[in-house]
Amino acid sequence: MVKKKIIKTMPRLSGVLLHISSLPSPYGIGTMGKEAYRFIRFLHEAGQSYWQILPLGTTGFANSPYQNFSVYAGNPYFIDFDLLIEDGLLLPDAPGGLDWGEDPAKVDYGLIYENKRKVLYWAYEGMLYFKPHQLMAMKDDFVEKQQSWLEDYAIFMVLKDKFSGESWQTWPDQYRLRDSQTMEDFVKEHEAELDYYYFEQFIFHRQWSHVRQYAEQHDIKIIGDLPIYVAPDSVDVWANPELFQLNSDRELTHVAGCPPDLFTPDGQLWGNPLYDWQEMEQNDFSWWIKRIEWSMSLYDYVRIDHFRGFESYWSVPYGDPTARFGKWIDGPGERLFKAMADSLGEIRVIAEDLGFMTDEVIALRKKLGFPGMSVLQFAFDPKMNSTYLPHNLKRNNVVYAGTHDNSTTHGWFNLLDEKTRSLAVDYFGLTEEEGYTKGFIRGAMNTVANTCILTMQDLLDLDESARMNLPGSSGGNWEWRLSADQINSEIAADLHRMTYLSGRLPAEKPEIELHELA
Repeated sequence: MVKKKIIKTMPRLSGVLLHISSLPSPYGIGTMGKEAYRFIRFLHEAGQSYWQILPLGTTGFANSPYQNFSVYAGNPYFIDFDLLIEDGLLLPDAPGGLDWGEDPAKVDYGLIYENKRKVLYWAYEGMLYFKPHQLMAMKDDFVEKQQSWLEDYAIFMVLKDKFSGESWQTWPDQYRLRDSQTMEDFVKEHEAELDYYYFEQFIFHRQWSHVRQYAEQHDIKIIGDLPIYVAPDSVDVWANPELFQLNSDRELTHVAGCPPDLFTPDGQLWGNPLYDWQEMEQNDFSWWIKRIEWSMSLYDYVRIDHFRGFESYWSVPYGDPTARFGKWIDGPGERLFKAMADSLGEIRVIAEDLGFMTDEVIALRKKLGFPGMSVLQFAFDPKMNSTYLPHNLKRNNVVYAGTHDNSTTHGWFNLLDEKTRSLAVDYFGLTEEEGYTKGFIRGAMNTVANTCILTMQDLLDLDESARMNLPGSSGGNWEWRLSADQINSEIAADLHRMTYLSGRLPAEKPEIELHELA
């Protein structure tokens, strides 16, 4: 058993949830460029300690950051062009001649998919032409150190290009089944294409490491996000079929989901491959240990989505039209995290434990010492017995007014029935003069929970149109973006005051000149 907790209790601090894609930029989507640095300065001026983001992986179908082609690769959409210009890899006017969308408040993923790769390839050609010695040496070093995952990822992506983006499960058998001679010949014949993907990942991780360093200099810690499951169309399944529940022909046998409840009578059919935990345990959980170790190199804390799947998971036979006829199967539980602790020492995890949790899941989280999550938008039902009500919260907890999967608080109040709205208003003593949203997030900040995370949309009091994701829907998600003028010193000062009054201001937080936010 795990004899001691494998995370130190998080101190009483707060932060803001905003994905990279939502940052301002003239090129259709947020990047790891100057606006990321300006947002870090904003957080610092506002007295914040955390910047929470969504998964950074390469996205596929429906542009969901929770469906990645690789658990290691970074999303090239977030690569900043201006930094490439500074590196001497792009001409200053190269990106400006392309269409990045008509609405600066929304990401047009179709245009990003079409045009981002063009510009990145121009930068790759610039590197081949100018051969900047230092960058070339850094790239070679990166490729050598990350070869354990990078080569398979590059092969996978070049094959996806070859087969017009089709899922690996539809590829000809010699590629789908990774025939060794075919793979060897393919690598020799496509060295240039593979090298482009090496370059892409090198640039991504170089830019991200600089963002991390800048955040550290400003006393801002990054909370990353790790989906428990991988996408079916991913290099992780293609290259490691023995670790997933596949048959001898590498077809899925069972997939992930959630059981039926009062709101979803057929349950939720996610379709992600399930792990072969027995096989993983025979290998001392090395795949998971490497994944967590990598995440710890990218972030200061990692929020693991759907933590309850480690205790037990809902297994649905592949091909079933709904999740109704799945069943609960025991997960690895404490054994997995003991292996992580033995190998890595302290691991800084936040457990996403929303929804109906069993006593066994709660006991596992508490034994491991991981903070759980509470969302105040889920707290107010007529029975007033929700565990998310502030008077029921615990210190070792991360509290949210709402998350990326909720409506904005403004939108939530507009959609509420009168009884639930009255409960929330009376509970927090909300007034129209102060504004319901501000009063609600003030209530979140004043809870006993050690950590409070607010969405940027709530800080701006935006309505339902600024929602990031509507679970269960496939269109219009992950598109919302900030404008540059919405990151300003007035918002920072207001948040700083709220942070001070709720006792979440770090002990020593030097002030930053207001003009630095410009």
